[in-house]
Formats: sequence, C-alpha cells, structure tokens
Amino acid sequence: MATSVEGIAHELNLENVDPLPEDFDPTGVIKDPLPPLVNDSRVGVNVEGNGEVKKEREIVLGRNVHTMCLEVTEPEADDEVTGEREAYMASVLARYRKSLLERTKHHLGYPYNLDFDYGALGQLQHFSINNLGDPFIESNYGVHSRQFEVGVLDWFARLWELEKNEYWGYITNCGTEGNLHGILVGREVFPDGILYASCDTHYSIFKAARMYRMEFEKVNTLTSGEIDCKDLKAKLLCHQDKPAIINVNIGTTVKGAVDDLDLVIKTLKESGFNDDRFYIHCDGALFGLMMPFVKRAPKVSFKKPIGSVSVSGHKFVGCPMPCGVQITRLEHISALSSNVEYLASRDATIMGSRNGHAPIFLWYTLNRKGYRGFQKEVKKCLKNAHYLKDRLRDAGIGVMLNELSSTVVFERPHDEEFVRKWQLACQGNIAHVVVMPNITVEKLDKFLAELIGKRAVWYKNGTFQSPCVASELGNENCFCGLHK
Repeated sequence: MATSVEGIAHELNLENVDPLPEDFDPTGVIKDPLPPLVNDSRVGVNVEGNGEVKKEREIVLGRNVHTMCLEVTEPEADDEVTGEREAYMASVLARYRKSLLERTKHHLGYPYNLDFDYGALGQLQHFSINNLGDPFIESNYGVHSRQFEVGVLDWFARLWELEKNEYWGYITNCGTEGNLHGILVGREVFPDGILYASCDTHYSIFKAARMYRMEFEKVNTLTSGEIDCKDLKAKLLCHQDKPAIINVNIGTTVKGAVDDLDLVIKTLKESGFNDDRFYIHCDGALFGLMMPFVKRAPKVSFKKPIGSVSVSGHKFVGCPMPCGVQITRLEHISALSSNVEYLASRDATIMGSRNGHAPIFLWYTLNRKGYRGFQKEVKKCLKNAHYLKDRLRDAGIGVMLNELSSTVVFERPHDEEFVRKWQLACQGNIAHVVVMPNITVEKLDKFLAELIGKRAVWYKNGTFQSPCVASELGNENCFCGLHK
C-alpha cells in the first residue's frame, strides 16, 4: 500500500533532532516565495471587471530562487564533521521534508502521480547505477541496470505492438528527452523534412526544431486543443516537395487533447505523402500510458505508419525522479548510432550517462500493477475528473473536459496566492487540474470549497462578472454574463 501524507507526517519525528542555535527554527516550513510584482510602467496590467488592477507575475532569471536559497557554509579547514553541523543539516532536511508534505497536500495542477511506495528499493540507493551507452550492448561499466531497462522496454513495445526484433528504445531522463530523440530520429530519416506541430504542442518540440535548425510549421488547433487537420492539409500542400515530420499529441499539455492519429495519417496521404515520405512522432507524455486502457480511445500502434512514441515515467506511472520511455523502429536507429571505444559500446541516445535507478523503479511498478492495475487507475482518474468538471459547472464556473482526458480546464482563479497554493498550471485566462491516481474526491472537495468561497469574494457574490473564457473553451463551456 502507498504511504499516505498523514502516515509520513506521523512517521516524521522532529523531537529527536539535536539542539540548534537559538535563532534557528527547526519547525518552520520552507516556503517558496512568490516572485515580485512588476511595475506598471514596465509591463501592461490587466484591469478586471470589478475595476481592480491585477498585476502580472514577473519572471526574472535568478531572482525567484535567490530569495529562498539555502546557503552552503564551509567548515573550517581542519574541522571534522561535528555533531552540531550534522544536527544543523538534519534539521534543514527535516524542515524541507515537512514543506514537501505540505506542498503535496495541495498538488493539483501538474501531471505527477504522487501515489507510490518504493520502500523496497531503498537498499539500492547506495550504488551509483549508470546505464551508459546502448541498452542492448554491454558496457565496461558493470554497475548498471540494463536487465531492468530492457524488461521495461519490452513491456512498452508489446503495449504499442512492435516486435522485440523490430524496436529500439531506452529509458530517458525526462519526457522532453523522449521528444528530442523522436524528432531527431525523424530529422535523420528525412534531413530535409519540415516539422509540423500544433500550436498546443509541448514546448520541447519547438525546442527540438531550434536545436536541430529544422524548418517547421505551426498548425492551428480546434477549441478542444486537438490539431486542425484542415489547416495541416493546407500547410502540407504548400510543401509537397519536402518530406513531412509530424508531431502527434497523445494528450496536449494544457487541455489534454488527443490528436486523431488516423485522421493525421489520412490527411498526409490525401496531400500526396506516402508512407516513405513522412515520419510521425507521438508525444504521449501523460496520456500515452492511459489511453490504451480507455475503451473508446483510438489505438497508438506501430502497426500504423508511425516512427516513435515517448511517455513520461514520473507522470501516470508514478516515479520519484523524472524519467521516460522512448521507443522507435530499429531500422531508423543506425543513422544515429556511433561506436564509443571508451564505453566499449554503441550510443544512439541524447544523453551520455543515464539514471540507472529509474528503470528499476519503472520495472517495480509495472510488476506490481500490470495492465489490470493501470486500467483500474485510469478508470478512477476519469471518474474523478468528470466529478470535478460537474461540480465546477454546477457552481457556474467555465469548464471543459475532453472526452479522453483527465485534465479539467477552467477559468483562471483571480488570486495568484490561490494559484500558488494549489500549484495550478495557468495559461492566459485558463487553468487546469490534472486528475492523477493520488487525487481523491476528498481533496477535490477541499479545493472546490475554497475556490467557490474565494470567487464569492473576488466577484462580490455576482456583482462583478467572472472572466470570459469562450475563446479558450468554447461558448458552450463559458459562464460569463454573455454566454451563460
């Protein structure tokens, strides 16, 4: 069973920490301060319907972090580690852990499954496990976890219907690395290809275009966040002389929209692109592992003409460190591979050293849950997402939930402190809650009660109108004065 936040809090024993200097508070919680508000003269301000001025948060390199950094203090040159120094460090870590407990209680806006228990793997934390080079070729470095890594890769290859002798892949350090690798494979297959990605695509895809100096086209999206295949076709027809490299979103970052893979393939062929003139990368960071367990969902499969799929391991799976899985066709990988004598191996990855602990965590979860376990968790997430959507709608709050998603999108809260407390991801006039396996109905009820109470204050019990979100969510999902 996963350890609850309350269980961890009960386990946390601050009383045993050695005495500290009088000016040090061992019970305090390390807080992340809000960035300072900008001056009106520097950046435009938004004026709300109630006449109040709402200032934007400022993002300034370095300023946010250095307001709360924990300074490293150097011991004396001839000083051994003393009990006092150990006590100080232990108390800082205890405070930090306490702050993590508090922040975990109010975690709603980012797609991380915090419901996990890897206590059995604590025995491995004393080893520097590094999966250098190719997962399928032994390196001189013996402290690795390739046997776990390949086991995980085989599981995902079966999920996406690709035979063992037809795929290549590796455990990445994050979802972005999976996207960078997928687009790189596409670029190597078609060096003169044009990258097509929707406006709602994750920023890592556009980062890849910049890094690889690729020509790319941004494609419009529907209100749902799904790629607009009419606009895709129009842009493809303008570049029929060059191959197409397409990013297909299996769940967009903000709205959780799933691009219609079959329609994208049909659009390519109607535009004159046969299978040998396009490469499709599927970014399934969050929903790539959820969708196979949704009955009505279209299938992502290598039996279709796709080139690669990537998912994040720290999202729906639930892993304490960022990681991911990248799978592509073996036939494509030779263009990327190079022998590395230093490793006595071959390498076709983005990074050199790779976290050898991550494959073990993924292997452990896959063995504990399996297909049935994931199917049960997906069902729970979708059910709770619909619960949240219905409650928001009942409260007169503009809200949207895509059919195949657990990402509930709604009007952005007026108060930045509220956004910060619940760790909501915001974009323009909208915010979202990503319902993960650790998000319970009780937690959603607490969030709803606070949000509804705050809105009564923000909008003076209906005296002032809430913001219009029709352009982001559609007229039918907006409850402003014009659309309700």
